[in-house]
Amino acid sequence: MELKVPPVIVFLCFGSIMYLLDLVLPIGYFDFFGRLMLAKFLVGIGMVIALLALIQFKLAKTTVDPTKPDKVQSLVVSGVFKFSRNPMYLALLLILLALGIFLGNAFNTLVAAGFVAYMNRFQIIPEEQILLNKFGRSFKDYCILTRRWF
Repeated sequence: MELKVPPVIVFLCFGSIMYLLDLVLPIGYFDFFGRLMLAKFLVGIGMVIALLALIQFKLAKTTVDPTKPDKVQSLVVSGVFKFSRNPMYLALLLILLALGIFLGNAFNTLVAAGFVAYMNRFQIIPEEQILLNKFGRSFKDYCILTRRWF
């Protein structure tokens, strides 16, 4: 099983890489009017999305532990899950993008892209395989109607 590292730890690692990259890379700095407001907005949107997703999971009485998708009790396809199959990971990405904008280093967008690639390969694809095995056609239909990220 590939789901060994909790996504929050992955998020913290990529955020740390962004911070370190900002410290040691002498090029790539950018600034624009409203940069800090945009960063705050992205954090706010990310937090709202994450909170809504967690509430929906709790109301559906299903697991919120992403390292144990085999424990899922029901397929949540409404609310924020109608727009993204992975709203909690989308929330983490938005917060990473906010950090990159806050730090003002253009190379941090590459780190955020690395987060997406890592999550797709080591978290989302294995999760989706388990959900497909558990929910079959219902999950397949959901995948057709709803994008993976946004």
